[in-house]
Amino acid sequence: MSVFRIYVEKKPEFAVEARSVLSDVQTALRLNVTDIRIFHRYDADHLTAEAFQRAVPTVFSEPAVDHTYTELPALEEGQRTFATEYLPGQFDQRADSCEQCIQILLQGERCRVRTADVYVVTGNLTDAEFDRLKKYLINPVERREASPELPETLDTNYTIPTTVETLTGFISLSEDELKQFIADYGLAMDLGDIQFCQKYFRDTEHRDPTITEVRMIDTYWSDHCRHTTFLTQISDVDIPTDYIRETYDAYCTVRQELGRGEKPMTLMDLATIAAKKLKADGKLNDLDESEEINACSVKIKVDIDGKEEDWILMFKNETHNHPAEIEPFGGAATCLGGAIRDPLSGRSYVYQAMRVTGAANPLVPVEDTIAGKLPQRKITVGAANGYSSYGNQIGLATGHVAEVYHPGYMAKRMEIGAVLGAAPASNIRREAPVPGDIVILLGGKTGRDGCGGATGSSKSHTVESLGHCGAEVQKGNAPEERKLQRLFRNPTVTQMIKRCNDFGAGGVSVAIGELTDGLEIDLNAVPKKYDGLDGTEIAISESQERMAVVVAAEDADKFIKEAGKENLEATIVATVQAEPRLRMHWNGNTIVDLSREFLNSNGAVKHTDIAIEAPQPAAESTLTDSADAWTELLSSLNICSQKGLIEKFDSTIGAGTVLMPFGGVYQLSPSQAMAAKIPVLKGETNTCSLMGWGYNPTVSERNPYLGAMDAVITSIAKVVAAGGSWHHCWLTFQEYFERTQNDPKRWGKPMAALLGAFKAQLELSCGSIGGKDSMSGTFENIDVPPTLVSFAVSTAKADKVVSTEFKQAGDKVVMLRPETDENGIPSFESVRATFDKVEAMIAAGRIRAGWVIDYGGVAEGIAKMCFGNGIGFTFDRQLTDAELFQPCCGGFLLELCGDAEDGEDVIGSTSEKPEIVCPKFTLQLDKLLSVWEKKLEPVFPCRIKTTTEVPEKLSYPRKTTLSASVKSAQPRVLIPVFPGTNCEYDTARVFERAGARPQTFIVRNLSAAAMEDSITTFAAMVRQAQIIMIPGGFSGGDEPEGSGKFITAFFRNPRIKDAVHDLLKNRDGLMLGICNGFQALVKLGLVPFGEIMDMTDVSPTLTFNTIARHQSMLVRTRIASNKSPWLYGTEVDDVHTVAISHGEGRFVAPPELLADMAKNGQIATQYVDMDGNPTMDIHFNPNTSMMAIEGITSPDGRVLGKMGHSERIGQNLYQNVPGEKDQKIFESGVAYFK
Repeated sequence: MSVFRIYVEKKPEFAVEARSVLSDVQTALRLNVTDIRIFHRYDADHLTAEAFQRAVPTVFSEPAVDHTYTELPALEEGQRTFATEYLPGQFDQRADSCEQCIQILLQGERCRVRTADVYVVTGNLTDAEFDRLKKYLINPVERREASPELPETLDTNYTIPTTVETLTGFISLSEDELKQFIADYGLAMDLGDIQFCQKYFRDTEHRDPTITEVRMIDTYWSDHCRHTTFLTQISDVDIPTDYIRETYDAYCTVRQELGRGEKPMTLMDLATIAAKKLKADGKLNDLDESEEINACSVKIKVDIDGKEEDWILMFKNETHNHPAEIEPFGGAATCLGGAIRDPLSGRSYVYQAMRVTGAANPLVPVEDTIAGKLPQRKITVGAANGYSSYGNQIGLATGHVAEVYHPGYMAKRMEIGAVLGAAPASNIRREAPVPGDIVILLGGKTGRDGCGGATGSSKSHTVESLGHCGAEVQKGNAPEERKLQRLFRNPTVTQMIKRCNDFGAGGVSVAIGELTDGLEIDLNAVPKKYDGLDGTEIAISESQERMAVVVAAEDADKFIKEAGKENLEATIVATVQAEPRLRMHWNGNTIVDLSREFLNSNGAVKHTDIAIEAPQPAAESTLTDSADAWTELLSSLNICSQKGLIEKFDSTIGAGTVLMPFGGVYQLSPSQAMAAKIPVLKGETNTCSLMGWGYNPTVSERNPYLGAMDAVITSIAKVVAAGGSWHHCWLTFQEYFERTQNDPKRWGKPMAALLGAFKAQLELSCGSIGGKDSMSGTFENIDVPPTLVSFAVSTAKADKVVSTEFKQAGDKVVMLRPETDENGIPSFESVRATFDKVEAMIAAGRIRAGWVIDYGGVAEGIAKMCFGNGIGFTFDRQLTDAELFQPCCGGFLLELCGDAEDGEDVIGSTSEKPEIVCPKFTLQLDKLLSVWEKKLEPVFPCRIKTTTEVPEKLSYPRKTTLSASVKSAQPRVLIPVFPGTNCEYDTARVFERAGARPQTFIVRNLSAAAMEDSITTFAAMVRQAQIIMIPGGFSGGDEPEGSGKFITAFFRNPRIKDAVHDLLKNRDGLMLGICNGFQALVKLGLVPFGEIMDMTDVSPTLTFNTIARHQSMLVRTRIASNKSPWLYGTEVDDVHTVAISHGEGRFVAPPELLADMAKNGQIATQYVDMDGNPTMDIHFNPNTSMMAIEGITSPDGRVLGKMGHSERIGQNLYQNVPGEKDQKIFESGVAYFK
């Protein structure tokens, strides 16, 4: 069969990606490039020429926004071209989505698609400059230059291996030969480990190992999996500083008290002992303890419709520093994927994430990049895109995003994802596996991606080593993991699971290997992405989105069936054995056969001495109070606005967000903590979780002890300021330090930090019950700053949560600052008293807004509290420069409701006028705001110029009221769930609340038979339904290069098309599509035409936002027409505040069609400014839709499509942004049938 090829290019007015790349290249490389064109190249085989032609205008392209070519246009003078493609074995979401869409279109087996991007560059470039450009655009870790030739076939002829190598002679190698062996095989273990290994095989097993065994042991004992650095035994400790020595002595006393005196002293012991001590003292009674180590787990009470239920709250932080450094997009995406799978493997539903990262200055010119490194700008933008892409696709609200800048992160980026999950306690069964139990592998298939990831991230890197890391980075597939989340939300399924482990570092060998002591694993049973993998690769591949579950043999079939319902592959791969050995079989040979005792030994015992150097004194403030000092402060990297970064992340999905990332009517006051309601499936709850973080690199690099103490206090303070309690709070730490390199002084930094954290935990009775250590933050001679990030978690009542923005003029503002000693160490008595004071003031309803004094002192706090509502501030007295511009550990600024009480330090009051009045000068708020927003604009654009055109303010009050001819007290709502759909829960809930009967239907496409069954069943269900609702999400990952194609392919099936037309034309039914659903309705023709039709080059469509990125925020929309039954609950001119989250929301259509739609009342809603006027301003119209269109209807109004997530509503959501959130859409839809 031949290979067919098509090139697709966006029409000039829609070429957002090409313009973005051009601007990036001009800014970053400063090359004389005048134009860049991007052609997406698709090669396909295993289908007919006629089938390929059918796919061109429906799958590969959209006639309204794309040009297609069978040959590339001839190059003109001054033009050069090159093509780039993924390395073999990397997951290509675009190609995968093409294959899925074409399968739906043709209803047969999957064809094969391969993609490439072709760049045509215009400009006066030398060969060397052209090479620089290519090098900037092609990251060799994941992509390579592609040949322009058309291949004869897309089949790959894999040499199929049949056996793995036995390392003959290994047990008799000399010490020097063993050293050479480590180098030859690129192992992470050291000489002591390999000698320990050799002794085991020689003296216990009496044989040479296989290569699989050595690779697997290397993974098992890597620092990443086994915390080798943290478990190194500490011999001698030298601490010249008295106050640090006192804490060390206290630690030694606690060791004795807990009967741990004889156990080895290690950093791990120090990191975990405070929680053990608090537990022994009866202060950690809510811990949920088990043999499973999935995530931090605590017992909480959740009120549901007024009744209390027992729930488990889980939280976890994960880093992907090394992967994000070498392949930022994939590394950051899988950081979040991995963080989610930990609580998910504990059977909880993950509902909110926080992202804290560390980078060097991203504004530094590319030519200043260190050899062997990617430019900081490319790393920071790529990682943000990767993490947000994964979170947005899987449907996880990212409640808080912060990037910390420090030159030390040039050594290696810091990429942390922290997540929260929860589940009813009754959903979780935990039992020890017994012989005869079955291990099922669930989810994704196994490929070469991620082979060696655990060992790679455990190494210190140099220029040369980074060149060999290609396969170590995994590629994320969020829609696959979304299916796992759905499956694990079903109590029928979770109650069959005895134990579960997610596939992270080390793949099969660790994920299955750790489940229980005795296992027989059949590697031939492991589903593979492609042929050609050998036994070793199958054993250690870190391919993502996989889970290993243990079930009783009698439950295996039922479990596999339930997985099938969720469109998930589930395969039996291992059995539990009585003998404590791990065996793996492949092609009839046993290629791994090791004793559990040996594997659990973690290799040779390591020893070290530690010397904690005397801390440096705190840095003096370089700023003195003046107007210039305020502008310098607000434009500094760690204080300036990160809005353009933060709003890439969906913060509202799940309809549980209590605090938006930015508060106030202008959404400009940054939140310091995140708050989200517990994700109950039925009923309403007022219980929410809170999470705050703390870490300041400037404090930590001078004094790691104080830095960690400050991190703990700050993280708890942010929870307290938001309405939580330090008496009901848990911690988890992220430790990230330089390579210790056997230097006692380098070892001193993590030890000092852990001692500071130890003291803070005991003083505040808040234990760190989990954490993650990463001890490889070194590149050549650069080290990351000593990093201990503390995450604090608590629960609170959603209606009592406090936000950061000033609420009104005329309020007093007080400052609370705990006392510190001459060394800058806070008095914990004073910290506790301050926390108690704030909690009491919140409980008494005395606080309207709260801010924890952070990096930039009082000045930063006051400015940011003013921005959200444009409220001014007047100082009553002159503060010191240190108070104004320096951080303060555990300090607060509080806007009072009412008068101050005796002893409260009033520093000023809020004012109507948008200015900050200092004793000696006055600052205009708009000027400060502009300085604050400008700094990172070149990296994370937020303020792009758009057209000055003023869209018409449309008004079309309805003339007639429609109602259904066949009445229904409880209309049936059919909600299809495609791979990548993520709003189905929120949608079903609002319909249920409105009195409808929602039915979600999972579209299954793992095989041609499953696809056929889905089409038949769905068509039949449409004929039983009154309403079809297509929810939001990223069907097919919004690929290939455009949204909604998967859904449109499904609805164009003749049987489904007929059923839909019957519903709308003969049965008076309704349809609604939100976000991704709106994109599908437009591309089907259902809006604005009212029926499914083929797209032409003048069809209306929704295309990429002008700002060339995802936008997530609350927007104001105005009802322009209430003709649609969906909008009968509103009046024309009503303005609502609605959540949006999309990358392709820009509505475009020919002018004549727009005029007809306006005349016919089909333009339902428009984006408006603060005065209620339609606008093209990017602040209010997030995608610059024509005529500021947010929603449109079919000619009779019964089909409504809109971008804004009207379903993301509920009690006590978005507390920090005012506005009417409920458009009564769902009640109106139900009322139409009554």
